[in-house]
Amino acid sequence: MTKVDELKEKVLSGKEITREEAIELSKAPLEELAAAADEIRQKMCGEAFDMCTIINGKCGKCSEDCKYCAQSAHYHTNLSESYGLLDTEEILRQAKHNDDRGVLRYSIVTSGKRLSDEEVAQVCESIRAIKKETGIRVCVSFGLLNEEQFRKIKEAGASRVHCNLESSERYFKEVCTTHSYQEKIETLKAAKRAGLSICSGGIMGLGETMEDRIDMVITARELGVKSIPVNLLNPIPGTPYEQNPILTNEELCRIVAVFRFLVPDGMIRLAGGRGLVGDKGEKCFKSGANAAISGDMLTTAGITVETDMELLKSLGYEVKLQYEP
Repeated sequence: MTKVDELKEKVLSGKEITREEAIELSKAPLEELAAAADEIRQKMCGEAFDMCTIINGKCGKCSEDCKYCAQSAHYHTNLSESYGLLDTEEILRQAKHNDDRGVLRYSIVTSGKRLSDEEVAQVCESIRAIKKETGIRVCVSFGLLNEEQFRKIKEAGASRVHCNLESSERYFKEVCTTHSYQEKIETLKAAKRAGLSICSGGIMGLGETMEDRIDMVITARELGVKSIPVNLLNPIPGTPYEQNPILTNEELCRIVAVFRFLVPDGMIRLAGGRGLVGDKGEKCFKSGANAAISGDMLTTAGITVETDMELLKSLGYEVKLQYEP
């Protein structure tokens, strides 16, 4: 029995693999690793596929200095637009459009460190309108909010909060200096206390090691995260990471497969940068990934919902909700 088979059996028996085992696993032959990860996905999650879309609900002029981001006010990028919080009419219009196409989750994402209490009140009106007029689930990514604010958002009808860890605690200070890793962890804990499910992953290709990626997912696992976005860095001209090399499809498949071993019953979600790998994520969807953000990203073009639906059908997936609070 190979090490991959040994760890696969350990996972399928209900036990967690350790950091050291995950590091060893990351060096295994890719074909064997990917096949084992896909087997774990099939046995733990079936053919369920969790699809969501996002709307850039507030764009640009961000106070934070995240080195990957086109919306940071610290860098000079080609971001062509900047605006405050969208009104309910526009947020609802796009929610209806996504609901009509069979999308299950719709996430409102805003730039900045956090929304103000006034902005939270405004977006709660938008969430209530979405819940009244559509059947789509509402997720939010509003920065470093507190428990009281999250409770208001939940009462309005949202079901999930997204806050990416981005990388390991060790490496995060190389990525951002205007807020801390601990603030992100406290945000996720506050959302969970408010009764919301939590979604948290990171960006691959920031200069981090495989150990950093593994440590990030272990932290997410300890927090009870079941939805783990895997973003591939799209190097934006004008940001400090503009010269970073783009990871290959094979590297991304390896990352996804290791994450599946770490969170065997989770939704490993391909997110930003998926279009850079050429096959729209198909190899990753055979290597343990079983969720995706479809449509356009915040400041870059994505893959259309219609294209994704066709691909998922060809792979035998069923788009359905998972892990509702």
